[in-house]
Parts: sequence; structure tokens; C-alpha cells
Amino acid sequence: MDEKLLILINQRWTSPVLDKFMAAFSSFDAWVPIFVVLIVILLIKGDFRMRAFLLTAGIVIAINDGVVAHALKRIVDRPRPHQVLDDVRQIDLAKARPRLLALFKPVRIKSSHASIEDVEGRSFPSAHTVNCFSVALVAVCFFGVRGWWGFLVAALVAYSRIYTGSHWPSDVATSIFVGLGSTFLLLALAERIWQMTGRRWLPAVHAAHPSLLAV
Repeated sequence: MDEKLLILINQRWTSPVLDKFMAAFSSFDAWVPIFVVLIVILLIKGDFRMRAFLLTAGIVIAINDGVVAHALKRIVDRPRPHQVLDDVRQIDLAKARPRLLALFKPVRIKSSHASIEDVEGRSFPSAHTVNCFSVALVAVCFFGVRGWWGFLVAALVAYSRIYTGSHWPSDVATSIFVGLGSTFLLLALAERIWQMTGRRWLPAVHAAHPSLLAV
């Protein structure tokens, strides 16, 4: 079932427009300059809740990506689709410096050739999916329904990881729950820490914001 769904998404339900669109959503490195500028602006112009959101989201990503996802990749050690199947479409943005310019160039597409020598990365979990759904959940918890669109972006990124041949569908689906579950626990811990330390160290700020979370 996993392989059949992968073939449908990666080889059947495709088009040149979707190739470019999904490659862009799947390539975080191309968007780094925009993310950095946006974060700096929000840190300067944003209020306490926005800054607390950015700090919390950064910590959540660092733990979920660097600890949770990294540990699971080593433990599960599941090969990516293109490492075990022939003719998986591997779709990526073109090479460019700076990487952002690749968004304006034709995408690179190649067909895989299964090889036991190909050990670049592992398929479970999808760190892209874990991170995006983690940030989306933090946004909703900090800003309520105004942050709902984060889940739309996260869903597109998750789908793009299957479309580009980087992950199995089951890995992506499970990664959603890994990201949400871990983030729920981290948000509960962050709220507890704020309740314990905010009143003592930042009494005025804590009085104005007795809870980090909007929901």
C-alpha cells in the first residue's frame, strides 16, 4: 500500500507546474534568507507574544529536529524510497548561489536506481514534516484561530516530501503525529516554566501576560 501510494503521488499525479511548486515547498534552504529577514523584523516590531512565539518555536524546532527526529532516524534506520526502488522521480530545485535564485530556474528531475551504497539520509521520520507541524501547532496555541494557516503550509510541505521522492507516505503521516505529540509536551513544559519563573523574574510582564498561550 505504501509503495502504491508513493507511485501515485510521485509518478502519476504530477505535472510540470506541480514539479516546480513541490520542489519549492520541499527546499527549506532556498527560503532561509527570507525567513531570517522576516524573523528579524518580527523580533524588532513584534510585541511580547510574538517574541515569545518565535523563541518557543525556535526551541521546539531545535529539540524536535535535533533530538527527536535525529534519534528516530538512527533507531528506525528506514531507507528512503529512491534508495530501494528504481524509477522514483527525485525532484529538486536547480543548483544556484545564492540558493534563493533556484526558485527562478527549471527544476532538476532524475530517476532513481536502487543501490545499497546509497545511504544519504533516512526516511523516518520526515524532519520537514515534524518541524512544520510543530510550528503550526505553536502558532495556533499562541495566536488561536489566526494561526490556522500554518497547518495548510505544513500539509503542503508534508505532501511535497512524498511528491519529490524523499519519503514514504506512511513516514510522512506518522511524522505528523510525532511532531504534534512532542510539541504538545514541550508547550506544556514551556507554560509550566513561565508560570514558575515569570512571576518571580518578570513580575510586570507576567501580570500582563499570565499565560504564554492564547488557548
